[in-house]
Amino acid sequence: MQYHIIKRAAALLLTVGVFTACSKSFLELDPKGEFQEDTYYKTPDQAFAGLVSCYAPLTDAGGGIDGTYANTLGPLNAASDECLAGGGGASDMNTWQAMSDYSKLTPQVGPQGQFWSMDYKGIYRCNVLLTKIEGAGLDEATLKRYKAETQFLRAHYYFDLVRLFKNIILSLEPIPIAQNRDVKQTSADSVYAQVEKDLLAAIPNLPATVGEAEKGRVTQGAAIALLGKVYLYEKKWDEAAEQFNKINGPTPGGAATPVYGYQLVKNFADIFSPDHKFNSESIFELVYTGTGKTDWGNWFPGKGNVYVNMVGPRSYTGPTYFGGGWSFNPIIKETLVKDMHPSKDVYDPRYRYTIANIDSLTKATGSSYIEGYLNTGYFIQKFAPLQKYKVASGVAELNFPNDYIEIRLADTYLMEAEALVQAGTGTARAQKLLDAVRARVGLPSVPVTLKNIYHERHMELATEGHRWFDLVRTGRAAAVLAFKGFEAGKNEILPIPFAEFEFNKNLKQNPLYVN
Repeated sequence: MQYHIIKRAAALLLTVGVFTACSKSFLELDPKGEFQEDTYYKTPDQAFAGLVSCYAPLTDAGGGIDGTYANTLGPLNAASDECLAGGGGASDMNTWQAMSDYSKLTPQVGPQGQFWSMDYKGIYRCNVLLTKIEGAGLDEATLKRYKAETQFLRAHYYFDLVRLFKNIILSLEPIPIAQNRDVKQTSADSVYAQVEKDLLAAIPNLPATVGEAEKGRVTQGAAIALLGKVYLYEKKWDEAAEQFNKINGPTPGGAATPVYGYQLVKNFADIFSPDHKFNSESIFELVYTGTGKTDWGNWFPGKGNVYVNMVGPRSYTGPTYFGGGWSFNPIIKETLVKDMHPSKDVYDPRYRYTIANIDSLTKATGSSYIEGYLNTGYFIQKFAPLQKYKVASGVAELNFPNDYIEIRLADTYLMEAEALVQAGTGTARAQKLLDAVRARVGLPSVPVTLKNIYHERHMELATEGHRWFDLVRTGRAAAVLAFKGFEAGKNEILPIPFAEFEFNKNLKQNPLYVN
């Protein structure tokens, strides 16, 4: 769905039943039909439906330009040194294959269509709501909160786009169709400035915490953490550390943080379990459910986490795992497996909660599976399709309930430690932050150097979609990803989707990509 098409598509209505970034009670709301934008946003219920639609692109599975399956983790993991694309063959999810082998990444082939269209869909909806919400009859407190949530979401979408493409279109209001052909790209600095502005405006009007019925809606802590991350990418080290300090609290690894109540989860495995949604480590969590009864006829707006099945072993027979997986994102033995298991008797404590050694399991239990494309025998454990979460109704492959915690406390600990070391201040606190992450899994203290912080991020956050961004922003991508054909000065950003140039001749392609 191209940017100009999004304008037309979003003018049609907003389905209340797609609030997949909120709690079960919101997730199971019935769809209310379609409406025209020009006559909508007149009542509090309509304003809420508009807010719902602003969240939806975060978890929508059908957002690519060609309408195929869209997902964030798949291509990002494939782009890193942690995973390959995998799947059923060299053409299976060719957008992911292009991130696993950079020589295949072109303006015509790659995941850029899904990122561009989904983020701009979200931005368009946010712009519409912010333009019209004043006339929806909301009380002052509700109006402020809805606007703050929408500002956060717009900032989130723009932050994703500027990191992925750098040279993007910045608009703060809905662009009429007639003007879409004339829009031009904006400097990255201007985009970052707007992201900061939206987050700073949102923070005072967001709730510090939310009740069970609203889990998944944006909180003040999520906005502060995202602002800190934005500052980190801009190399504003002091500002980043200041924001993360608010989230991480005065006693890293100890008591829950004041106001927000964040605290490291004692059992590392619990972080990723559907039985422990919205645990004390969760700062911003994207919600999925197994109760949506999604089937092949309605799976694009479905509420289950399809990525879980994507990464399961193919046609597996045996204990623990569901047998219908599709073998995507196999873990690379020579990199992540070796990093977490460097010798026969040496393991990082997070290894077995991060990596599933299916080859070893089949030998030990007599089970079996079909080797997929680029198979390594090692699969993602954090999002593995476990038999115990297989649903009884709907298509099992489409209804796994695993959430994705996009920002969690160990992540903000390590980002604050990095910012402090980069700034040359607060080394003692940086050491405590690093130590807390390691102590949680029983590891001893190591000196708080950038090298050690980067390594800890690699071990702690593996397969959670952060590694590629970390390698790019710290200037290590060209060296680390050379074995995948990564080209310096080119592959740090994605190409602008080729389809956009057929509509808007003002766009300029990113360096070294040829339309």
